[in-house]
Amino acid sequence: MNSGNELVVVGAGPNGLSAAVALAGEGHRVVLHEADSQIGGGTRSEELTLPGFIHDVCSAVHPMGIASPFFRTLPLDRHGLEWIHPPVMMAHPFDDGTAAVLVGSTEATANSLGHEDRRAYRKLMDPFVRRFDALIEDALSPPLRFPKHPFPMARLGWFGLRPAMSLAKTLFKGSRARAHFIGLAAHTLLPMEKVPSASFGIMLGLAGHGAGWPIARGGSQKIADALAALLRERGGRIETDSRIGSLDAFDDAPAIVLDVTPRQLLSIAGEKLSAFYRAELRRWRYAAGVFKVDWALSEPIPWTAPECRLAGTLHLGSDANEIARSSAAAASGGVDDEPFVLLAQPSLFDSTRAPEGRHTAWGYCHVPHGSTRDMTDAIERQIERFAPGFRDIVLARHTMNTAALENHDENLVGGDINGGVQDLWQFLFRPAVRLDPYSTPNPRIFMCSASTPPGGAVHGMCGYHAARSVMRTMKH
Repeated sequence: MNSGNELVVVGAGPNGLSAAVALAGEGHRVVLHEADSQIGGGTRSEELTLPGFIHDVCSAVHPMGIASPFFRTLPLDRHGLEWIHPPVMMAHPFDDGTAAVLVGSTEATANSLGHEDRRAYRKLMDPFVRRFDALIEDALSPPLRFPKHPFPMARLGWFGLRPAMSLAKTLFKGSRARAHFIGLAAHTLLPMEKVPSASFGIMLGLAGHGAGWPIARGGSQKIADALAALLRERGGRIETDSRIGSLDAFDDAPAIVLDVTPRQLLSIAGEKLSAFYRAELRRWRYAAGVFKVDWALSEPIPWTAPECRLAGTLHLGSDANEIARSSAAAASGGVDDEPFVLLAQPSLFDSTRAPEGRHTAWGYCHVPHGSTRDMTDAIERQIERFAPGFRDIVLARHTMNTAALENHDENLVGGDINGGVQDLWQFLFRPAVRLDPYSTPNPRIFMCSASTPPGGAVHGMCGYHAARSVMRTMKH
């Protein structure tokens, strides 16, 4: 299965692909094994509903992809990746028919939050935006290291190492700004009363102001395809339909990098790891899951607020308390009847996603880990709340509960799209207590999934940092 001294990467999600690309870029021979017939993991696109309607199976909008320090060094555009930037990155509608927005300008964003909070929003975000490149580089690096830019990171820690709800109530007076911020922070799947949920709200807002919230023309699959094309250009090999059940076949490989979560690492490599490290992996905690719906639509969604018709992403929840209640319920094993819904409408900006005159939409809500409850009706009621008549334009729908998501991608354990809980402990120590979180006690085995720093999102940084760990180890 392995040829000579090839380095082995297991799993062709964005982090596995990134690790392989980084290693091949340093002149190493690399083979990438993918259990499925299609590469991409969380960056796949398929016709889930009707012929001609292209849906993103998992990830759809990529603020951290466009901001990724690693992706920025790669000629992915030469291999077919084109970012599309909607005029409004995110819109957050309210029951009165208006909406707050996230756009490139902090001033325009602040103006949509209400007069009483315009100054507070800019006071929070402008200093971060001015140091955007420095902050992104440090924030997407392993946390247990001295930052290259300590002063901006200290400011991020001051505001970010707090519960999102606490920060929102401290900084903002009005309900619009609080809802806007909590909607951003809720991407983490943490309860909004937990540390460090505020940091996720800041970083997603910062990514919007500094880089954007784009979609990939043709679907998220194009990100994986571009990385794969670059890997092959650099001499790497990809073997699909190649499930790795153990590492015995790779005894001659100098290094093996696995884009898997702790559960899969234990299954594949457990006997090659120390008993103490195995015990740490067994204690790994997975996060709440998601329930996802894709729609084929006869026309654009009829949002009441006009800003929503220009937005790539929508956050649906009337106020901060409603969103926080939904996040807390999912984390504690319950289900909220008015769930916070995250929705994308890519076909408004990318005509390749649907037949002419037709459209697609993608949305999900948070549910308990492993939940099999059907949330279709609850999600669609939330959409109807801000877009009356939505159900009348649905041509077809495709749903995925947590089991279906995990069946699609084994790293989505229990529907967890972030590779594990991102509370303070598992934010600092992913996936175990080690100075080099990508290494294991076995000097030939490394890990590069979202269960390593900096965690979830399509940015490739887990793979990039794991590749650097491999290269450091091989030099010694």
